[in-house]
Amino acid sequence: MDVRRADERYPGGDPAAGIDSRHAFSFGPHYDPGNLRFGAMIACNEERLTPGAGFDEHPHSHTEIVTWVVEGELTHRDSTGHETRVRPGDVQRLSAAAGVCHVERNDATAPLTFVQTWLAPLNPGGTPAYEIVHGIADSTPYAIPEAGAMLHVRRLGAGERTAVPDGAYVYVHVVRGEVRLDGVELGPGDAARITDARDVELVAQAGAEVLLWEMAAALFEREL
Repeated sequence: MDVRRADERYPGGDPAAGIDSRHAFSFGPHYDPGNLRFGAMIACNEERLTPGAGFDEHPHSHTEIVTWVVEGELTHRDSTGHETRVRPGDVQRLSAAAGVCHVERNDATAPLTFVQTWLAPLNPGGTPAYEIVHGIADSTPYAIPEAGAMLHVRRLGAGERTAVPDGAYVYVHVVRGEVRLDGVELGPGDAARITDARDVELVAQAGAEVLLWEMAAALFEREL
């Protein structure tokens, strides 16, 4: 288990424009050849936007982009014609496939915080696709078969326990609260990368919200 603390994230964004980004993986000017990906995951960004701030239209390709809003409301527009508002409890997925452009903004009057995860698809290319699931339940995992990944959301009260999914790669991201994972205490923004996870348990020390990413071994790894 490899624990990465919130204050170890690479800073980014544009603070003068109201954009504060914290990157868990090598990103932009913060190039780190030893931290390029974990399983299918190539980015896990914490984004904070002040009212009126946002990312102007920009392109993506060959990436599964999954967004989880922590607080506030995210306005999403893309070149395939979708325009939506993403709120806490919603899961949004944009399959960039062969290429898509999108805009992400905070058009509300309150601050916006969201976690955005980028996954490498098993097969690049294809047709862009978009999906949003409103009010996802803890008992309903969200599957991203294009990347061989599954997102589990856990909202726990103090003292509550939950099993961490078994998997070749499991990424644990603490959204809020405090938890104990295999004897290690984690707080907001902390993450753990678990390889070959088996029978791992997570316990909430206080009320907590946690994103658990279960990822299969890549095809080339399974063939070795």
